[in-house]
Amino acid sequence: MSGLAIQQRCWNHEAREAVCRCPECGRSFCRECVTEHEARLLCASCLNAVARAHQSPRAGLRRLLPAAMALAGILLAWTVFYGAGEALILLTNRMEQTGVEPR
Repeated sequence: MSGLAIQQRCWNHEAREAVCRCPECGRSFCRECVTEHEARLLCASCLNAVARAHQSPRAGLRRLLPAAMALAGILLAWTVFYGAGEALILLTNRMEQTGVEPR
C-alpha cells in the first residue's frame, strides 16, 4: 500500500464512493443511502429494523381506536334516543292521567 488510497464503494451504487459505514450492518454507503437517526448514520434496512424494534406495544391498541370511537358514538346515540323516548312516554302518561287534551 504505497500511498494508494483504497476507496470504499457504496453497497447499493458501485459507481459512487462510500462516505460512511453503517454501525448496525457494517456495510459502506454513499450519502444518498444513509439517514441520520439518534446521532448515527444508518442504512435504510437497518433503520427499518431499528424502527420495528422500537415500536411500542401500544401501537396495536391505536389500531382499535377508530372502532372503539364508533362504538362509543353508537352507544351515546342510543342513550340519547332511549332517554328521549322514555321522556315522551312519561309525558304522554302524565297527560292521560291529568286529562289534558292535545290541541
